[in-house]
Amino acid sequence: GKAIQLHPLVCSAFNADFDGDQMAVHVPLSLEAQLEARVLMMSTNNVLSPANGAPIIVPSQDMVLGLYYTTIERDGMKGGEFIDETGTERRRAYADITEVEQALASGELHLHAKITARIKQIDEEGNEVWSRVDTTPGRLRLGNLLPLNAKAPFNLVNRLLRKKEVQQVIDTVYRYCGQKESVIFCDQIMGAGFREAFKAGISFGKDDMVVPEAKWKLVEETRDQVKDFEQQYMDGLITQGEKYNKVVDAWSKCNDRVTAAMMETISAVHKDAQGRSMEPNSVYMMAHSGARGSVTQMKQLGGMRGLMSKPSGEIIETPIISNFKEGLTVLEYFNSTHGARKGLSDTALKTANSGYLTRRLVDVAQDCIIRIPDCGTDRAITATAAVNDGEVVSSLAERVLGRVAADDVLRPGTDEVLVRAGELIDERRADMIEGSGVTKMRIRSPLTCESEDGVCAACYGRDLARGTLVNIGEAVGIIAAQSIGEPGTQLTMRTFHIGGVAQGGQQSFLEASQT
Repeated sequence: GKAIQLHPLVCSAFNADFDGDQMAVHVPLSLEAQLEARVLMMSTNNVLSPANGAPIIVPSQDMVLGLYYTTIERDGMKGGEFIDETGTERRRAYADITEVEQALASGELHLHAKITARIKQIDEEGNEVWSRVDTTPGRLRLGNLLPLNAKAPFNLVNRLLRKKEVQQVIDTVYRYCGQKESVIFCDQIMGAGFREAFKAGISFGKDDMVVPEAKWKLVEETRDQVKDFEQQYMDGLITQGEKYNKVVDAWSKCNDRVTAAMMETISAVHKDAQGRSMEPNSVYMMAHSGARGSVTQMKQLGGMRGLMSKPSGEIIETPIISNFKEGLTVLEYFNSTHGARKGLSDTALKTANSGYLTRRLVDVAQDCIIRIPDCGTDRAITATAAVNDGEVVSSLAERVLGRVAADDVLRPGTDEVLVRAGELIDERRADMIEGSGVTKMRIRSPLTCESEDGVCAACYGRDLARGTLVNIGEAVGIIAAQSIGEPGTQLTMRTFHIGGVAQGGQQSFLEASQT
């Protein structure tokens, strides 16, 4: 047929999926156009997202599930640990990856077994060294794909890999091993993910959705509480609004506790008669790995659906106690139709708003172009770590990374210069600043730029998509506008996925309704 084949790793960048999406094909004709397409537009030259500098070529769904499954470690697996003569538990040792692969192929060794193996690594001086590590055959396979580099050691993949960790691995490989190596690595990791997910044969039926045993006890307790509140209202001790708030609060707490009980049950490690760890629950694996699904969705399948909101946004007092596994009663089903209908209409209506926001942002920011290398201003902003409620939200290193220092940064209590004024702060310098105990420093910012029109390169700092100082002529305004507008479209779709379940957990209080 006339189907275009698309590499799975670029799907997230194109926001594409295989459910019938259509794409345009543009053919660059002239030599200059071909050159430009090769150098600037080719997917291999755009590994990092221009919005936040994180890798955008990241495995998703099946690949993540496959990598997660590969890196699981379980007790008592074939070819793994054994009890020696002295009665201590020891891991079986293997010479290298070849021996491990042979043992796996012959069925003498399980992918999740705890083993010790020798691996080849590069030390800080650049020499090849063999070291012994405690690992699993699955993790060893992934370690074998890592490019040999002192900055990308084996312990990068010697852990349970979820989506975030995989992104971190790719980021590290890209930063230290260069573009060519990392693109090849991504491709191999994709292959490994698909292959292992296919071999694992993970799927789920209704019995994999676990309803916690404590559920009905918790529901009964909450029902008693609600009866008390009703009685207090009848006796005139509390107002209608207070009763409503208390009831809604009681049910959301109950819902949270049921969810916690469900997560505890579903994530527990079970042993068989021989004392071997059994495979983790498949639904839990899918959600925990970041492949598909979330705790909210698992809660609706196996916990309780919880409170629903009316089309006006008000929360209905009576929650949906059943979940989809048990099935809803007719009344509960009727109550839940509000949310589902609102989700669909919101998705249709709000998509337009999101696009309009992007358009207005582009309109105000489009003349913001990098015009000169340095405007030479003395003005700057002071960066400190962002703290919210005593919790560090983003560290100083994160905030100054990719900016240009306005003044020399000295190590506290000495005259040692960590970063000179006018230097771009890269990962290495940012870590030095963080480690030296500096709490605040002045950095150049577009807010204080004094160039006649547009912004200067020094005030803007790093081009996130390239990891180097921004080039003259880069349309940074449009990049910024699109980076803000793009998640907006995704946020509208959220209601659609959650399906109208009241989001009451974020607020610590609820306004009383004026009825």
